[in-house]
Amino acid sequence: MTAATHRANIGDGQVVKLVAIVVTHNRLGQLKKTLAALLATPPQHLDAVIVFNNASTDETESWLQTLQDPRVWTETAAENIGGAGGFEAAMRLAMKRYSPDWVVLMDDDGRPEPGALRAFQAHADGRFDAIAAAVFMPDGQICDINRPSVNPFWRKRRFFQTLRQGREGFHLAPSDYVAAPQTVDAASFVGLFLSRNAIRRAGYPDGRLFIYGDDTLYTLRLTKLGGKVEFCPDIRFTHDFTSKSKGTKRFHPLWKTYYHHRNILKVYAFAAGRWYFLVFAVLFPRWITMGLFHKSDRVTFFKLLFRGIFDGHRTKSDICHKNVLALARPHQDKSAKFD
Repeated sequence: MTAATHRANIGDGQVVKLVAIVVTHNRLGQLKKTLAALLATPPQHLDAVIVFNNASTDETESWLQTLQDPRVWTETAAENIGGAGGFEAAMRLAMKRYSPDWVVLMDDDGRPEPGALRAFQAHADGRFDAIAAAVFMPDGQICDINRPSVNPFWRKRRFFQTLRQGREGFHLAPSDYVAAPQTVDAASFVGLFLSRNAIRRAGYPDGRLFIYGDDTLYTLRLTKLGGKVEFCPDIRFTHDFTSKSKGTKRFHPLWKTYYHHRNILKVYAFAAGRWYFLVFAVLFPRWITMGLFHKSDRVTFFKLLFRGIFDGHRTKSDICHKNVLALARPHQDKSAKFD
């Protein structure tokens, strides 16, 4: 069945050509669940799935070779280039191989709930360049790390809310998840639908970021360039996200310290503009106190922290992951998975 055959009317709209992108690394159990959810979607609502295998060292590659569904295309990286690198590479491949109207992004532990992709088709009417899904934990709670947000430095009312409420002032609230669709400035790469127009306008994510902040920076850039991002609460995704350091303020594995601080500085520099150094002045003391939670590896924590801050200020992104791991020795975890 060709992509053209898939074109069918839904209400007053028309089904668009959609390609799903899944970036995976050493989480075969999660990947199997995500692919099952995607392939349960009828072909008229999903044309193809690209699985980008980020140099997994488990049985992911051998399992992928057994797949028979013609909608699945697999690509394996020679080395782990992180979530950011995987999304950039897979998006480029999707546009070159399939020339879709839209792509939808997700990690291997993020997946559409039944009917989500059909619900998306009803919104893909050209009014917005990108559409962000409502992302929930398996227990039905809102997944905090995937809440869309608005930039308080671009919106005066949100700025004063942020002064009073902190991050709650610029992220969407639970009430927004049961309300009508609304415009946002930034969203995560779990359940984010990007149109051809969005990619033409904003290009591709910066794969050099490795992990953290690539999705926020990309959607902020899209918004600043005149693109419109819509949050649609009726498009639901599940993110089976677990953090090994939940309930603590430790980074695990420790090398993530570098990427977190370097990339968040890039996000704030882009979002805050001339107010960037005031934001940094507020954040820096908090980051220093995090050393209290790294008693056994405090020296390494601060080495990674200050190198991340230094490179973040210089907008430097070309350090290779092997060098970051070297900075974290002897605390690196070779089996660690990116989140």
